[in-house]
Amino acid sequence: MARIDRKSHTPYYLQLKDLLQQRIGQGEWRPGDLIPSEADLCKSFGVSRTVVRQALQDLTYQGLIVRQKGKGTFVAQPKITSRGLVHSLEGFYQDMAERGVRLVNQVLEQTLVPADSDVAANLGIERLAPVVKLVRLRFVEGEPIVLVTSFLPYERCRQLIQADLQKRSLYAFLDEECGLKIGRGSRSIEAISAGEPEAKLLKLKVGAPLIRLKSVSYTSDGAALEYFDALFRGDRSRFEVEIMDIAGHGETRVRRKR
Repeated sequence: MARIDRKSHTPYYLQLKDLLQQRIGQGEWRPGDLIPSEADLCKSFGVSRTVVRQALQDLTYQGLIVRQKGKGTFVAQPKITSRGLVHSLEGFYQDMAERGVRLVNQVLEQTLVPADSDVAANLGIERLAPVVKLVRLRFVEGEPIVLVTSFLPYERCRQLIQADLQKRSLYAFLDEECGLKIGRGSRSIEAISAGEPEAKLLKLKVGAPLIRLKSVSYTSDGAALEYFDALFRGDRSRFEVEIMDIAGHGETRVRRKR
């Protein structure tokens, strides 16, 4: 077993963090496994409890472990990384499918409702105009990861009210069945705490961290087609954005990965 190097100038807690991280990375400790207690780690590596606690705190900040009061410290489930959702026009379904990840939608609501002020403003339609409200709980590899509520103008996609979207991309349906293709969009992202309804659906505790992604997508003619509000589990979600420098201009632009 690798040990702390007493002659190294690297602080003991950083050495210990690296040694524990190696065990996780090499699969010796797998997601969901209970790792040794603080007392056992102190004994195994010959360090103080202060060193162990600092190392575990750093690993917690990195999202590699989770500490549960009264139960112990566990290896965290890996985060599901979305590489295109924030900065490209592809949807979550397409993003996961391209990476070979199994995604299933549980459609909780698929109804015709009048647009409230917020929905009307984002879609550029009259208040109380009919919109299709679509609420989906999305499972990745059998685990609930995101709750998304979408609104679309009924007049532009009447077929949607009867569509089976359990295993189909919404954007693919709009393109193939309604002749509507997304041309551009705007998205915002923020951190919030889970309320009781979404916590229950996503199997979280009330107050758990969520990542909220709001979006308005437009067709090539400039008309708003979809307004959605998506709540991602903060403990299982990560978004990657690639930027590139435009030589000579001092600018940065987002570039879609292919």
